[in-house]
Amino acid sequence: MQVKFDIPTISRHNGNMRSETSKAKTLSFMDALAERSRGRGRIYLTGGASALLLGWREMTIDVDVKADPEPGRFFEAIAELKDSLDINIELASPDLFLPELPGWRERSMFIKRVRDIEYFHYDFYAQALAKIARSHARDIVDIEAMCERGLVEKARLLVLFEEIRPALVRFPAIDATTFAQSVHDFCN
Repeated sequence: MQVKFDIPTISRHNGNMRSETSKAKTLSFMDALAERSRGRGRIYLTGGASALLLGWREMTIDVDVKADPEPGRFFEAIAELKDSLDINIELASPDLFLPELPGWRERSMFIKRVRDIEYFHYDFYAQALAKIARSHARDIVDIEAMCERGLVEKARLLVLFEEIRPALVRFPAIDATTFAQSVHDFCN
């Protein structure tokens, strides 16, 4: 099963896509975002940004972020940084595409604090389920890397999936039966 995700994107510059993003550029983005934001906030990185920072990818197309709580000037800072750093920034996280996993905040892995901003990897179990739902070839590689690094345990992934399964009805883009089969196939 493949689910098409339409993500609000901030990724075009003069009609051209920005260049791919490296670990160094992602870290620069994190520092610069904290410099330009005002007040406390938490920024959750997901997808390719997590893969870069943890070393199983060298490049990604964009940096997916979720702010919760959102620091002041967050959107203004993103608008400035996408151009000055030549970086694709998307406001995207697994909870936009799937029911929120219970305990996702507590399972989100701390990365670092810069000024008043704390950065975390969005819960890897939620990331894995979103990637299973989408099922791109790169997504499967990412999920395997998460498992190999001990970030996701298949048995726990299955338990968490079953906890959100009744709420899938709220996400009509997902065929719940096919998605459930995909999760079970991956976990077994």
